[in-house]
Amino acid sequence: MSRSERVTFENRQGESLAGVIDWPDEAPAAFALFAHCFSCSKDLRAAREISRALSEKGIAVLRFDFAGLGASEGDFADTNFSSNVDDLVAAATFLERANRPASILIGHSLGGAAVIAAAVRLPGAKAVAVIGAPADAAHVAHQFGDKADEIRRQGEAAVSLAGRPFILKKQFLDDIAEARVLDAAAALRRPLLILHAPRDQTVAVDNAARLFAAARHPKSFISLDDADHLLTDPRDARYAADVIAAWAARYVNRPASATGGPQLAPM
Repeated sequence: MSRSERVTFENRQGESLAGVIDWPDEAPAAFALFAHCFSCSKDLRAAREISRALSEKGIAVLRFDFAGLGASEGDFADTNFSSNVDDLVAAATFLERANRPASILIGHSLGGAAVIAAAVRLPGAKAVAVIGAPADAAHVAHQFGDKADEIRRQGEAAVSLAGRPFILKKQFLDDIAEARVLDAAAALRRPLLILHAPRDQTVAVDNAARLFAAARHPKSFISLDDADHLLTDPRDARYAADVIAAWAARYVNRPASATGGPQLAPM
């Protein structure tokens, strides 16, 4: 049976970020870093299902809460796409310092765009997989409706996301407008796996086509059939994990000494 271990690490701003490592029952074949969707958390059902399914296949997975979300410190109103990328780099650095470098980057929705952008700063990552990812970080602004104009006029506004209230500031809109996800995909130079549901009503499947066109080979696309954006059916989440594990095996080798190096400190 796999096991879960709570960990903490600091981001660039010195804020404590909360994470969970889902460990396989034997020495890991590889380590993966998982980035959750916009305004979600590491404890979203899909994040848990994917991470635990990967651990059952021998891949240890660190999933964590971006600053201002879940159990992590920070004010969500002060975060943006760039800070999410910085948080991913901080998580990867945490693993590297424990001699457990992440060779696989996985991102869901906006987290997928973030891992593509972060990959250029993580040379140790050998493969990148994204699920329901937008080709443009500014895509999330569609969720704000008329509030986007209010944010621009007033400097900030309360926005309802998945039924929860969040304060968003103009700096967030400015930041996502400047993100260049397709440019990052073109410069990735790592194997890229794109998983997307044709009927995704949050991030349309044409985003997958744009990412695929921008990326260089080796690149792959897998349809998630009738899954929804959040992979609320655990069978869809586990299918995604199965595909990622099989695909990543081509690019990630088992380390010579899987048990060497210091242990990751629990929270």
